[in-house]
Amino acid sequence: MEIQPYRVLILCTGNSARSILAEVLFNTLGQGRFLAHSAGSRPVGRVHPGALEWLQQHGYATDALRSKSWDEFATPEVAPFDFIITVCDNAANEACPVWPGHPATAHWGMPDPAAIADPTERQAAFKHVAEQFAQRIHLLLELPLVKLDKLALHSHLRGLG
Repeated sequence: MEIQPYRVLILCTGNSARSILAEVLFNTLGQGRFLAHSAGSRPVGRVHPGALEWLQQHGYATDALRSKSWDEFATPEVAPFDFIITVCDNAANEACPVWPGHPATAHWGMPDPAAIADPTERQAAFKHVAEQFAQRIHLLLELPLVKLDKLALHSHLRGLG
């Protein structure tokens, strides 16, 4: 029996930097165990150049990345998500759509590297955010996900934040 990947939606307000990094890292580090998407409550319409630069420097594909609205994923045609993770404080405090399937939710808040004006500091901030997401994803991958009930899974997901 083939195990379906866990569906993950990473939310941020602008969907240009943090959520994009998390989407790519989930899909890459998860190696088929996760199918991640990112979206924003008020997407800016473009991926931040600093996020693209960091991803490209580390060998990640960026061609298909785009800033998109969470409305794309809040329709009956979209398969339910297993996990909803907010990565910015604004998105965590907003009224989100009702997600079918009662996904486990967590807040993995990170400072916004796109908000930093100095290019050297901004590059270091993108590195820090990506490393933090990678560490959390690796810890999630170490859990026996298929053996955890929904409540335990929810608790572990939140604990990683």
